[in-house]
Amino acid sequence: MENKRPFILISNDDGYEAKGIHCLIELIRDMADILVCAPDGARSGYACAFSATLPLTLTCRHQEPGLEIWSCNGTPVDCVKIALAELCGNRRPQMVIGGINHGDNASVNAHYSGTMGVTLEGCMKYIPSVAFSLCDHSEDADFRPLEPLVRQIVRKVLDEGLPKGVCLNVNFPLTDHYQGVKVCRMAHGTWGNEVVKCHHPRGYDYWWMVGKYTNDEPEAEDTDNWALRHNYVAITPTRIDVTAYEMIEPLKGWDL
Repeated sequence: MENKRPFILISNDDGYEAKGIHCLIELIRDMADILVCAPDGARSGYACAFSATLPLTLTCRHQEPGLEIWSCNGTPVDCVKIALAELCGNRRPQMVIGGINHGDNASVNAHYSGTMGVTLEGCMKYIPSVAFSLCDHSEDADFRPLEPLVRQIVRKVLDEGLPKGVCLNVNFPLTDHYQGVKVCRMAHGTWGNEVVKCHHPRGYDYWWMVGKYTNDEPEAEDTDNWALRHNYVAITPTRIDVTAYEMIEPLKGWDL
C-alpha cells in the first residue's frame, strides 16, 4: 500500500461480503488507503469476544493499489487484532471503523455488538475509532442517505482525532430524510423474552436466542433511542473506562 495518504482499518460483524462494508469502502476510498479484515461470515452478537482456542486463518479476497480486503475465520475483534499484527506492516492506522452495520447498535445493544467490538478494540489500541450502523437488518439495505454524514465524520476524525479512550457509536435511523444530528447518551433499555424453547422431532429440546427490546425511558429526549425514533442521527461518545467513579468513596467505607 501507498504511504502518503491516511490509512484506515475497517471490519464488521456481518462478514466481508456484506453490502454495508462494501458501501463504506466505496464511500471513503478516495480519502485514505484502506485495509479490510472482516469475518468470513456473520458474527453478530460477538461483542468483544476473541478466539482463545480456535486457530485463525486469513484469506486475501482482493488487492489493488490503496485497497486490500482480507477475511478471517474468527470474531470481529480477532480481525482487528490479526490485521494490526500481521497485515498492517510498518503502518499504523489513523482510524479504525466498524460497519456499516445492518441493524442498529443503540442503547444496551452496544454491549453485544460485534461492530462495537471492532470499534472498542481499536480504541483500546489508542486508535481513533468509529462504529456506523443503520436501523435496517435487510441484506439489501439502502445506505445512500448515510453517505454525506459518514464522509463528514470520517474526515473530522482523520483531521482532529478523538480523546484517548473515547470512540464514537453512530446510529442512523431508517429514513430518507434526517431531522438532524443529536449527540446523545445511551438509553436505558432491557431485553426480555430472550429464550424460545423448541422441541425437535427426534426427541430433544433446543433453544433460540431471540428477545424483544424495551426502551425503559421512552420520553427521555437526550438518548440515542429517542433520537432514532424521531429520525435523528444519534452519535454517542463511548468510553473504554467503565469505572463507576461515584462508588469509589462509598466502597472505601465498607467494613471489609
